[in-house]
Amino acid sequence: MADAAAVRALIREARRKRGGVRGAMVCVAIGAACLWAAFYPLAWAPLAWVALVPLVLLVRIPASTRRMYAVLYAGGLAFWLAALQWMRLGDVRMYPAWVLLAAYLAVYFPLFVLAARGLHHVVRLPVVLAVPLSWVGWEFVRAHVLTGFAWYQLGHSQHSWTTLIQVSDLVGAYGVSFVVALLAAAAGQCVPASLLHRCGLLGERPKEPTVAGMPAAELYGLGAVRPAVGSAVFALAVLGAVCAYGVARRAGVVFQPGPRVALIQGNFRSSLKHDPEEWGRIYRTHEALTGLAVRYQPDLIVWPETMFRWPLRQVETGVNDTELLALGGPGVSDYREDWIRAWRDTTVPGTLAELSQKAGAELLIGIERHVAGGDRIRRYNSAVFVTPQGGIVGAYDKIHRVIFGEYVPLKDALPFLQALSPFPPDWGLEAGAAPKAFASKAEEARWIPIICFEDTVPHLVRRYLSDVAEVSGDRRCLVNLTNDGWFAGSSEQEQHLVTAAFRCVENRVPMIRAVNTGISAIIDGDGVVREPEVVLDGDAWMHGGRDDASIGLRDPRTGRWRKNANLVLVGSVPLDARSSPYQRWGDWFAEVCCFAAVCGVLCMLPPLERLLGRHACRVR
Repeated sequence: MADAAAVRALIREARRKRGGVRGAMVCVAIGAACLWAAFYPLAWAPLAWVALVPLVLLVRIPASTRRMYAVLYAGGLAFWLAALQWMRLGDVRMYPAWVLLAAYLAVYFPLFVLAARGLHHVVRLPVVLAVPLSWVGWEFVRAHVLTGFAWYQLGHSQHSWTTLIQVSDLVGAYGVSFVVALLAAAAGQCVPASLLHRCGLLGERPKEPTVAGMPAAELYGLGAVRPAVGSAVFALAVLGAVCAYGVARRAGVVFQPGPRVALIQGNFRSSLKHDPEEWGRIYRTHEALTGLAVRYQPDLIVWPETMFRWPLRQVETGVNDTELLALGGPGVSDYREDWIRAWRDTTVPGTLAELSQKAGAELLIGIERHVAGGDRIRRYNSAVFVTPQGGIVGAYDKIHRVIFGEYVPLKDALPFLQALSPFPPDWGLEAGAAPKAFASKAEEARWIPIICFEDTVPHLVRRYLSDVAEVSGDRRCLVNLTNDGWFAGSSEQEQHLVTAAFRCVENRVPMIRAVNTGISAIIDGDGVVREPEVVLDGDAWMHGGRDDASIGLRDPRTGRWRKNANLVLVGSVPLDARSSPYQRWGDWFAEVCCFAAVCGVLCMLPPLERLLGRHACRVR
């Protein structure tokens, strides 16, 4: 009995010993590098399936290595700095915002491992469940905290595996992330304990003869072959079920052709967009591209976000000239007549109405809208709907604003935060009140505009569609107006496009995207970017070429989507009559994962850890 007790004591002591920092550094470096390569610009999607495997090893070991969580944070910071490097391209003043956002997002790397360790070592869930629950849980948190950042979710790397991503209409893109993390966890569990020991992730073996020759798996409680094989079989069965679901959901689906749309893609860097001397050239280019589209008789023509540069000024009903002057403050007293004339001027709505009449089509135009009324002048990032018969008949004001790009939080209490924005101190946009749906002529479709990064936020798009469900029926179409001219042809443009495609699968609704500098696209309810009927090369036409030659959406020499080019895309909207469980039930699955992840972290707090007897359990 004494010998058995001594052996158990030696085993407990071995499991408490901590591995060296070098092994953790290697694991985190490999994991962060593979994760970065899985997304654009490389988009090596298979690497996503192994990117978490090195981190799974840090979950399995009985005791964390020295400075493991600091190493995880450093690896997360390196990943996010590399992934988000496009943020700095818009303006030199965006460098601090880029670094601060990366520093915040890096926190989720150590949180992921900490929560997974709590679920595995304390709650005693198998690794194959603890890892995906923790990963998806923190993806969900990241999509909500600080207005939400739902980019670079693990599942987004699999955008080209159309069959796999169909599960998004059940549980959102979080479901795809769960499957990828599940397979990585199963693979990580199959790594033998002897390799973990050679990598320095485990403490030194006891030198006592009674346990010196004991296999590492038994000594450190890392499980045997049979449970690892069982986890692999389970993970592969889940993958097979998800793929079978995807095949079933796509079988026999016929997208009904809806209204014909023309997407106008200008090519203007945002540094030019804010130069008033360039406004005329921007307008003339978009007007000319619109003229190219007219011969194809589109029902709707879409201009990108803020590409009609003159603001639409509107005065609320009942506001007289005296009240209008008061809203401008004391500085307008010296040019009061010019102030009143500018606000009462009808040139902008008249120009838009005339453009719609000439085109013989409805327009959705990205524009800044200034509204005078109440106690202040409010500025919105808007999309106005224009018809040939009625001129401007409605406007949607962007609700989900970009932090430091469209507003600065707490800038009155913390003025130094203004330095993180490329805009002057008096700049700031108001949030819109509600989503809108505009009826196409002949009631063929309902246009639901979303602006800029709103198409990357899953719960936001779902809520918009739910709010307009009564008037939209099953003939809804999302219209994304975006200005990606900030990012100088970087990987942001591809990543933005594939992230938006998941909104289509989640809600079984098509989307059309008109994007300054690209990538403009028509996306169906399966998340597939469809080849338009016509893609006109505006650059070739401007340089004396033909104005009716259609090119492909992808460059045949490189296989990449066309961007940083003046283009016109014409095609029919692929209407989707299918229903979406995700649209009905929302993020219940991700919320369960979030609850599990938070519980995992709480279980690692010393009082709960001791209460649940972490050191007394055998590690799976």
